[in-house]
Amino acid sequence: MRPRPSVRLLLNPAHLISLGFGSGLSPFAPGTAGTLAAWLLYPVLCAAALPDAAFLALLALFFVLGIFTTQRTGKALGVPDHGAIVWDEMVAMWLVLFFTPPSILWQAVAVALFRLFDILKPPPIRQADKRFKNGFGVMFDDLLAAAYTLLALAALTFLLVYLIPPHGA
Repeated sequence: MRPRPSVRLLLNPAHLISLGFGSGLSPFAPGTAGTLAAWLLYPVLCAAALPDAAFLALLALFFVLGIFTTQRTGKALGVPDHGAIVWDEMVAMWLVLFFTPPSILWQAVAVALFRLFDILKPPPIRQADKRFKNGFGVMFDDLLAAAYTLLALAALTFLLVYLIPPHGA
């Protein structure tokens, strides 16, 4: 059984980030809580109205920041990829949402697909999760889950646009 992190950890900026501003402290499905927090925070990130390249650069910075903060939090908790560490889900979800059509339905599908891939860890996600350790490993497997999610969304878009005729056609 993994130790439950204390709310007191949030006083440390690295832990505050790693624990998804507290969303990772959820007693039920912290990874899902972190993903939902990312979804809720996404409009705040977009409010800055950054150009696309700048937004992607910001996500790259968040990824690198996550390598260091998640490693530090994992060490403090005694478990490198503790379930309460959700910054990896948040950064990956922001990447997915960046490429997802801006409707609630598409975003909900993106969230559900991301959680599915993050939980099931199909190859090569599971192998990467086992091979890469510490902060990089924590961040990298969720990046792969984001890639699977984007591929699934592209396939779904293709099906809806090209294979299913519109009503009345």
